[in-house]
Amino acid sequence: MQWEQLLSLRKQGDKNKRLRIEENDTRLGFEVDYDRVIFSSAFRSLQDKTQVIPLSKTSFVHTRLTHSLEVSVVGRSLGRTVGKAILKKRPQLQKVHGYHFNDFGAIVAAAALAHDIGNPPFGHSGEKAIGDYFLNGNGRRFKEQLTDKEYQDLVDFEGNANGFKILTQSKNGVEGGLRLTFATLGAFMKYPKESLPKKPTAHVADKKYGVFQSDTVFFNEVVSELGLLNQGENRYSRHPLTYLVEAADDICYTLIDFEDGINLGLIDEDMALEYLINLVRTTLKKEVYSSLKTPQDRLAYLRALAINTLIAEAAKIFIENEEEILKGTFSEALLDKSEYKVQIADIIKISVEKVYQSAEVSEKEIAGYNILSTLLETFTTAFENQHNNQMRHYDKLLLRTIDFELSNTPTVYNYLMECCNYISRLTDGNALQIFQKIKGNL
Repeated sequence: MQWEQLLSLRKQGDKNKRLRIEENDTRLGFEVDYDRVIFSSAFRSLQDKTQVIPLSKTSFVHTRLTHSLEVSVVGRSLGRTVGKAILKKRPQLQKVHGYHFNDFGAIVAAAALAHDIGNPPFGHSGEKAIGDYFLNGNGRRFKEQLTDKEYQDLVDFEGNANGFKILTQSKNGVEGGLRLTFATLGAFMKYPKESLPKKPTAHVADKKYGVFQSDTVFFNEVVSELGLLNQGENRYSRHPLTYLVEAADDICYTLIDFEDGINLGLIDEDMALEYLINLVRTTLKKEVYSSLKTPQDRLAYLRALAINTLIAEAAKIFIENEEEILKGTFSEALLDKSEYKVQIADIIKISVEKVYQSAEVSEKEIAGYNILSTLLETFTTAFENQHNNQMRHYDKLLLRTIDFELSNTPTVYNYLMECCNYISRLTDGNALQIFQKIKGNL
């Protein structure tokens, strides 16, 4: 792959090549991407979407929005650090094409900001609830009306693929969703493949999938423009900057979910401090740490030190493996090759045991499953009745509340995907509110 292609400023619907400065001379083209994400309604809805604890009432707990902002900050630092090294190694990118290390930071920051924008309510259990409805629930009735790939899109409903749809789907006559640059869209796509074949290799890019059948035409346009390498079977190599977006997410969820567990009293503070010290032992300034009087101050210091340590580590691994990454043969997440891999694994293990599998999380995941299953059954039935010209008054009332742009004769796959997309855009609170109305609790 070539950086000149990978840093494409082109946007959906463009006929001509774009300049690096767009709209006015104060905002770089890639910086516009960040602005468009942060002002979008889909991004704002993340303020009431679960990161770890569904429907939490405490301000200490991160939402998808605060998590995304933090991932974006870390991603910007990673992008700038790597960008400096790349421009030093490949000066023609700056001398001939005018790229700056801030461009790398802006692309990674925007993609990182959007990385969770397609996730449904109630965290990863929301994805599982949607998939389970079509695999084991009443949604199985649609299987025979779908192709294998269409059905796989539903039974393995994927927030990353849904995010690509949200960022690129034309709506109300506006072409191309948020109209982000192809470079940012490429960096966003962690899994540039269709839902089938499922996990064809152990490569990290094949772990999940990143595009629904409904969006493959534009997806193929993006990968062609960026020069992503065709790996066969509708699979492509990752955009190199995707590794930095992934690393930023890995850094934040490792440390921030751990911190949430501490603030909720699920993880013992003394034990937590010990685990963090193990991660930053080589860079810890003992005199600074000793001067801090409260556990909260010590936690904040260790967290900041750990983030800086892992940013430097991820950037170093990327730079050392740049050639392999450009060839599409680098098959692991950056932090999987980290010298801190054991310490990271220890922290994640504690978070799984104490936070992700806690009673509070489990109880609310059960509620989320019930809520989403009810919404899916209600709305898919309404669309099914409309499709079969058997609409009830109740169905009309339901569909009146949804802003869908369906054709007069939508396919079954089309209306099911629109239904899932609508439900995925709901916040935890919205989903609960609609569920209560369906149940007659006014």
